[in-house]
Amino acid sequence: MNRRKFIKSAAFAALVTAAASKFPKAVLSQNTPGVSSLPDVVGVRNGTPVEMFRKGIDALGCMQAFVKPGQKVIIKPNISFDSGPERGANTNPDLVAEIVRQAKAAGASNVSVFDHTLNEWRSSYKNSGTQDAVERAGGTMLPANDGKYYEYMRRPQAKKLKESALFKQMLEADVFINVPILKNHGGAKMSCAIKNLMGVVWDRRSWHGNGLNQSIAEVLYYIKPSLNVIDAYRVLRANGPRGVSVDDVDIKKYMIISKDIVAADSAALGVIGYGLSDVPYVKIAGDLGFGEYDLSKLKIERISIN
Repeated sequence: MNRRKFIKSAAFAALVTAAASKFPKAVLSQNTPGVSSLPDVVGVRNGTPVEMFRKGIDALGCMQAFVKPGQKVIIKPNISFDSGPERGANTNPDLVAEIVRQAKAAGASNVSVFDHTLNEWRSSYKNSGTQDAVERAGGTMLPANDGKYYEYMRRPQAKKLKESALFKQMLEADVFINVPILKNHGGAKMSCAIKNLMGVVWDRRSWHGNGLNQSIAEVLYYIKPSLNVIDAYRVLRANGPRGVSVDDVDIKKYMIISKDIVAADSAALGVIGYGLSDVPYVKIAGDLGFGEYDLSKLKIERISIN
């Protein structure tokens, strides 16, 4: 993975713990002569999920920087539960629909959306609001509820996740966009960009007895998204990943966008209020070379809509 290194920026994780009424001020864009001015991570706040995505993707060069005419695009939100967005368990459906629209506007020949859900898949697709939003935007919802949709793969270099079965149509796509929601998780502490990839494999339940944090990090041996868009508008701070009630949800109005999945998760730690040591798979993934968790080494752009 190619990563531009920038020294002059403060840690986003420290920024995003600032009071909700005030956008963090420590991270500023820096222009280096002879080096692309595009940021490694974009943090947006104080807009709707659609508004924040539009501003954030523009800062990364627009959707055309990721999707070329004729390409097949597949999008993986978190739509694992048969509940609406107010519960903070699933990715906002309006955000998913906007990504579909922008991918189609960039010339994608096909845009599909899927998740290997925990609740019954038809109910999760419908009751999350995702199916209706995606279809109205011109996208297609794909079933992922049967082992026949997955391809068995091996990665001998992994310590724990030496074999897994991954969603075939994701592997065949030209562009893979990962759209998690940021939330608390009972087993892994935080569910976000890397953790969202548990929904692209068939046999994820075995991970819990096979070094969960190592397995989560090692899924990146199999697949790395082209783009990560973290929905942190509503953040489930407790009783995740499902949530018990809307009382578990904080309205943060944040979004984090990056090609670097490790950097994206590292930035998200500050939004939810965790440290790097609280969520071991983030550091493990960085140490394996899948991305950069030290945000002081990256160029981070902040955008406040209001």
